[in-house]
Amino acid sequence: MRNVLGDCECSVEEAAGSVRILSNDVRCLQRLHDQLRDRHVRDAARRLMLASLEGSVLPLKLNRQAAAAGVLALCSNAVESPLGPLILRIESGSPQGLVDWLTAH
Repeated sequence: MRNVLGDCECSVEEAAGSVRILSNDVRCLQRLHDQLRDRHVRDAARRLMLASLEGSVLPLKLNRQAAAAGVLALCSNAVESPLGPLILRIESGSPQGLVDWLTAH
């Protein structure tokens, strides 16, 4: 998960088949923000994020192989990640604001 989130203050809870990371530190999402900007995929990512919002939760599917290499590649469905996607569920009091920040120009 460090390849996905980088260094930030968080607590980690492990359960059967999942890892829950809890943090109020926006730096946990800075790596995702930076990669969307650097890879010039903000517009496509924004459309994907807005279409997948579930109330106050932003579920993201990340390509597992790319994440292992430190590259955050969003998937629109599980088939796009041959080893199965990493599913990152971000809860926010302002999910629209979160999408706006992650995909800001």
